[in-house]
Amino acid sequence: MGSFYRNAVFITKGIKEFTKGGYNKSEKSFDLKALDVDLSEKVFMVTGANSGIGKSAAETLAQKGGTVHMVCRNLERGEEAKNNIIQKTGNQDIHLHILDMSKPNNVFEFAKSFQENQPLLDVLVNNAGCMINTREKQEDGLEKNFATNTLGTYILTTELIPLLSKSSQGRVITVSSGGMYTTKLNIEDFNSDKMSKFDGTFVYAQNKRQQVVMTSQWAKQHSNVLFSAMHPGWADTPAVRTSMPGFYNTFKEKLRSPEQGADTIVWLAIADEPTKLDNGQFFLDRKVARTHLPLAWTKSTPEEDEKLMARLQELFESIKSQTSEVQASEVQASEEQASEVQATGT
Repeated sequence: MGSFYRNAVFITKGIKEFTKGGYNKSEKSFDLKALDVDLSEKVFMVTGANSGIGKSAAETLAQKGGTVHMVCRNLERGEEAKNNIIQKTGNQDIHLHILDMSKPNNVFEFAKSFQENQPLLDVLVNNAGCMINTREKQEDGLEKNFATNTLGTYILTTELIPLLSKSSQGRVITVSSGGMYTTKLNIEDFNSDKMSKFDGTFVYAQNKRQQVVMTSQWAKQHSNVLFSAMHPGWADTPAVRTSMPGFYNTFKEKLRSPEQGADTIVWLAIADEPTKLDNGQFFLDRKVARTHLPLAWTKSTPEEDEKLMARLQELFESIKSQTSEVQASEVQASEEQASEVQATGT
């Protein structure tokens, strides 16, 4: 009954607020000068930047002069998006990084390398995500939606916080989803092993709930960085069309454009007003939004929120340790090979 109620209220709320009609209504109260910012001295990282709202956000930041690091999974699509943004904006400071966010070790290695080799990062936009509707376990035993949406986001952000802290106004924006309204935080089944029939939409919603909790917890832990989560609304993107064809066909005439979906990402990344608000909040259309539907019984306890972070940190430390061991073994093997070559030469 609770689930039915949540879904009914969610759809009703969504039609009113998450569609392009909701955006058009909200837009009337936007500060027209809020995004008039020179970004020529700012550095941004946007994950999932090759299409949809991620690409739209990256393009807007580039148009305003920012240095943009695009993090994409597919080389060909990433190169195409990068070249398109450079052509449209004339900004040459666009850099492409290829990374599969579902591979925790790779995410850690990338973030560690980026932090060691880049002098500055002002804003991280956690936009990459996936909704896989069949159960996919990876070689590391992790369910792919969780590995991408939750753990990948946690590892990338955690490892980059020291670099973001060096910025005069470091910010992290995590793109969540209204789907999180339909579920309560679950910290007992990250891999969805207890789910008798796998439901990718539900797992995605749970991941997005986890992202909102992560954001509020990061804000408590790191007050010198501004953390925000946001809902882009129901936008017409390639991901929506492929992962949610039924939803797309039902609401396609009401969906927002990628630019409308990306508007609050850009506002949170560059506008002055967010810095005057409390850290760790959830936004829709440039306004703080509630994180729970009324009477939906989806609120978690502070202890559950802290437990989520503790478990993610345990996974992070394990991956960090594994990566260090692999790197140490590679160094040792390289040194042994060099010694053998030298011995042969003498």
